[in-house]
Amino acid sequence: MWRWKVTAEIASYLKNGCVLGLDSSREMIELAKKKFPYKDYSNLTFQIRDVRELEYNEKFDLVFSNAALHWIKNHIIVLKTIQRSLKLGGRVLIQMGGQGNARDVIKVVDEIIIEKKWSYYFKDFEFPYGFYGPDEYREWLKEANLQPLRVELKSKVMIQKGIDGLKAWIRTTWLPYTQRIPKKLQEDFVDEIVGRYLKNNPLNDGGLVRVDMMRLEVEAIKK
Repeated sequence: MWRWKVTAEIASYLKNGCVLGLDSSREMIELAKKKFPYKDYSNLTFQIRDVRELEYNEKFDLVFSNAALHWIKNHIIVLKTIQRSLKLGGRVLIQMGGQGNARDVIKVVDEIIIEKKWSYYFKDFEFPYGFYGPDEYREWLKEANLQPLRVELKSKVMIQKGIDGLKAWIRTTWLPYTQRIPKKLQEDFVDEIVGRYLKNNPLNDGGLVRVDMMRLEVEAIKK
């Protein structure tokens, strides 16, 4: 969770500034347009774009990203395009999954995908997420000519509402895995992940599931 000061700053930009929202997913952009219609939010614009291919030069005062960039592995390219798009003195505020994120879930999935029943669907599979730590990220910021202000790895506990909640999260968040499985077997795959995870991480007395997460929070400036 971002510190209150940062959260308030983002809220102020959304209310008072000119904001460009980018996502590589058409579905996410359409959802944003429905949630923030132009007739009510004329200061907000949304475009389908890949952050690695931005062509803006010294256009923005602030670049903000929340829980998105861990879907990209090469962050040097990302940071260099962000740096180029920022005005002098412009700031970067990004939060993403960090080193050690969902470690217990990943351990279970790694065990499952090498077993005979599932290994066929994971030939030449590479870990799809970029979960990085503070030390390497500070170096990447400097390489991109961005001055680190704060680079911090923070633990976060995610709570899912029982078995159904955990299954829903696996279905929607772990697509690089589930989409490799034929549709008729996807639910079996999800069931196996959830069943094994709960052996070591059982439901609490309230029927809830705990998942330990890690978040990397980054603040930097272009000087």
